[in-house]
Amino acid sequence: MREICLVRAPSNLGLRPLRPGHIPGTWRAPQALTEAGLIETLSPLKMVDLDRPAYSTEPQPGTRLRNGNAIRSFNLGLAEIVADALRRGEFPLVVGGDCAVLLGALAGARRSGPLALVHVDGHSDFRHPGNYDVDASLGSAAGMDLALATGRGEPLLTDWPEIASPLVADEQVVQIGERENRNPDFAWPDITSTAMTLIDVFAVRELGAAEVLEKTLTTLARTGWPYWVHFDVDALDQTVMPAVDSPGSPGIDPDDLVAILAALVADPRCTGMDMTIFDPDLDPTGELAVLLVSLLGQMFAPR
Repeated sequence: MREICLVRAPSNLGLRPLRPGHIPGTWRAPQALTEAGLIETLSPLKMVDLDRPAYSTEPQPGTRLRNGNAIRSFNLGLAEIVADALRRGEFPLVVGGDCAVLLGALAGARRSGPLALVHVDGHSDFRHPGNYDVDASLGSAAGMDLALATGRGEPLLTDWPEIASPLVADEQVVQIGERENRNPDFAWPDITSTAMTLIDVFAVRELGAAEVLEKTLTTLARTGWPYWVHFDVDALDQTVMPAVDSPGSPGIDPDDLVAILAALVADPRCTGMDMTIFDPDLDPTGELAVLLVSLLGQMFAPR
């Protein structure tokens, strides 16, 4: 079993400010989780830290994405770290940070060959120029990571060195846990017409962990390619994990979540995982950081 290379990626670049003057606190997540016992729980072989990037609310030249150029720069560095870890035979675990770190993780992992993606998230993150007006406001990459990963959006964040776009093909994506698609005002309904395997939170709760895992593995078996796991903690119900910028209900039961992710990361085809969107600013007592560390410990215990 490969040893863990823990990558701490303190980015908030892909998030919008929730109010004037607000700076999203997800950049503090790696440190907060470390203070909650992350290292002692996971015992990684190696740790790598990225520098915190500067957050801005202002438009940048050549892009309609908030912090677009900075996101690309940050993710190019992350891609090198992930690629190096895989070359050493390690399991990269990227702790963010916002969801945009998925792009750098995939860009690094793709250097080893084609890849599938298991996207566990309370939102589809499928916003792209085909379903919103890019001139109306700056786009936030944390709500676009799945669209960008599948080649939809500005080339700034869809095209990466040494690999062909897209980072992952639609038919090699499993999206688990999205909670808004049954709303009449669902913002990104075009995801339902793609070849992605979609298992919303309602289906997760109806099927249970074993059947969700079976359905996921059926999709992954189409090619047998390695796969990456993305875990956005807002897949949990807001009563369990309120320390995120867009909390919601219902969510995946924590026990089911652990069962699904533990099985996925224990599979030798799993090339790595990222965890994102925890905001310590919304966890003043630190108890939610402790909860997340406990869940990670349970997920990686079978390894």
